[in-house]
Amino acid sequence: MEEKRHSQRSEMTSKLMIKRLDSDEAGEEVSIDITDVSKGGVGFTCNKALEIGAVYESFLEIWTKEVLHTFLEIVRIEKNGDEYTYGSSFVGLPEMEAQRIATYQTVTNMNQQ
Repeated sequence: MEEKRHSQRSEMTSKLMIKRLDSDEAGEEVSIDITDVSKGGVGFTCNKALEIGAVYESFLEIWTKEVLHTFLEIVRIEKNGDEYTYGSSFVGLPEMEAQRIATYQTVTNMNQQ
């Protein structure tokens, strides 16, 4: 399979709360499990069906326990039993926040060597 990622991916044990932006509904917050994260986006799993192309507001807890307020566009969906695996791209992620993710990846790589 051809690698389509533009940035290195790292695993992160965090939770993310998301709600759909383009809906008038109050929005249900859904807890998801992050499988990987990069400066470009987040891979995650959850048991809630989301829509490809939809943008969701998210609150990503990073390794420092800080929370990054981000927006994610769903670009890939795979269904595995009762669970869904998603690929998403950050929408409008400030460079400062992207650099925090890159710093995490550098530290993680140094610790693995």
